[in-house]
Amino acid sequence: MAEKKKTKKKKRAFSEDQVTEILDLLRQRYPEAGCALDHGSNFELLIAVVLSAQTTDVSVNKVAPGLFARYPDAQSLAKADQEDVIECIRTIGMYKTKSKNIIRLAQELCEKHGGQVPEDYDALVALPGVGRKTANVVLAEGFGHQKIAVDTHVFRLANRIGFADEKDMLKTELALMDILPENRWTEAHHCLIFHGRNCCTARKPKCGECPIASLCRKVGVEA
Repeated sequence: MAEKKKTKKKKRAFSEDQVTEILDLLRQRYPEAGCALDHGSNFELLIAVVLSAQTTDVSVNKVAPGLFARYPDAQSLAKADQEDVIECIRTIGMYKTKSKNIIRLAQELCEKHGGQVPEDYDALVALPGVGRKTANVVLAEGFGHQKIAVDTHVFRLANRIGFADEKDMLKTELALMDILPENRWTEAHHCLIFHGRNCCTARKPKCGECPIASLCRKVGVEA
């Protein structure tokens, strides 16, 4: 007798009501969800997000006060010696590359934008060390735009929960923009990050403690 082929369960789609329910449940669980990078200006925010690549926000928050005390604006950082900047951020990952990038970034802010952080996506991603995620964070946190910045947590959760079924960051971002209401993009970004750090971790997700387990594609498929 021929072996019976296993049929792959169809991935669950969400209705608008289910999407709203998921977002509401996450917001209730994480009312404090927001930007975890300490900053006092858009300049500090931009630099902090660049420094946070492949490094924890906690690590960046430890070095940022000393860095910004020494270089409080684009004008001062643009004139900085790289070795001095390295001494300020030595404890975070990729500090040599990041020190070079943030100095050049500050120089370009002065040369092209009068020392101010531009409120424009294309202008932001043209700056050294600034990618799509960084630009979206700055536009959302610094200027109040509704944006979804896809980091490792958002990427993992979006595809695990079932909001997306994609293999790369950009396609995941576009999928989230399609399924989530635009007026909740920034909120969803923060809640997904908090949920990824506190419950839906990469190796051992705490599904028994999850407020959205009954709606999650991972739990539904594996149950």
